[in-house]
Amino acid sequence: MALLDPHIAIVLGAVVMDLFLGDPRTLPHPVVIIGWLISWLERVLRQRISDPRLAGVALLVVTVGVSYLVAAGLIYLGTLVAPAVGFLVALYLAWVSIAARSLHVESAKVAKAIERGDLPAARVALSYIVGRETAQLDEPEVIRGAVETVAENTGDGVVAPLFYLMLGGPALAIAYKAVNTLDSMVGYKNERYLEFGWASARFDDLANFIPARLTGLLMVLAAPLCGLSGAGSWRILRRDCRNHASPNSGYPEAAAAGALGVRLGGANRYFGRIVEKPTIGDPLRPLSLEAYAGVVRLMYGAEALLVLGWMALELALKVTV
Repeated sequence: MALLDPHIAIVLGAVVMDLFLGDPRTLPHPVVIIGWLISWLERVLRQRISDPRLAGVALLVVTVGVSYLVAAGLIYLGTLVAPAVGFLVALYLAWVSIAARSLHVESAKVAKAIERGDLPAARVALSYIVGRETAQLDEPEVIRGAVETVAENTGDGVVAPLFYLMLGGPALAIAYKAVNTLDSMVGYKNERYLEFGWASARFDDLANFIPARLTGLLMVLAAPLCGLSGAGSWRILRRDCRNHASPNSGYPEAAAAGALGVRLGGANRYFGRIVEKPTIGDPLRPLSLEAYAGVVRLMYGAEALLVLGWMALELALKVTV
């Protein structure tokens, strides 16, 4: 009977739907709507509030608050129509908050282009999922970009939304997606967003603090189950987790680099300028398609361990109560 608990059913249903269906292409996606809201609010708030930091705080509060309240309201209204309708609305919102399949599909375009020997196409495919310039990258650097993207986004695209979904249901997961979308749209350290996007960037760091560290630990545990090095993952996680400009991204990247036996980080080009970043991991193996396949397995392994661990905890708590 415990397995029929609506909260457990929603989490499991969302994970399975994401695994087999990915992001819906023909239905409205909350992240797209949140993006529209952010763009509109930015124009309005910049006009009405002269202090860019204060305007940025207002953007954060309104965007996250509206996202949570609308999601919760839709679930409530659906439940008023019929409990089954409320369940389906909640399931949909939970489903679209997880991005494992989407991350796999988009990064696989890079790998498939390399497999057929089309490096220019691989560079283009990579440019859609990273912020760095890709036009001059050689094959190992293209693969490095794909591996880093999958590793980092295992945290904020898979584990973090699941963490908030498990903690507070679909509405909280959608609120987290709002925070993540804010950071991706206004969290830049350039002249336009340094002040205006400050609050969104800092709140994103806060929201990802626990999930990022949890992701690193899950990758360590998943590594031997995925045919990778658990000992190497743990060693590099402890040593290199802070070798990143982000206070959070270094954790999943370090755990992945250690599990794969590769070196991540180093030089990237942004807007024509070379940026040297600290390296993560040791170059025990080449950056190859095998490394890319390994990090994808690691992503799904970490997701599976999180879901199974949470289910076991939920069921144990229900038995004791």
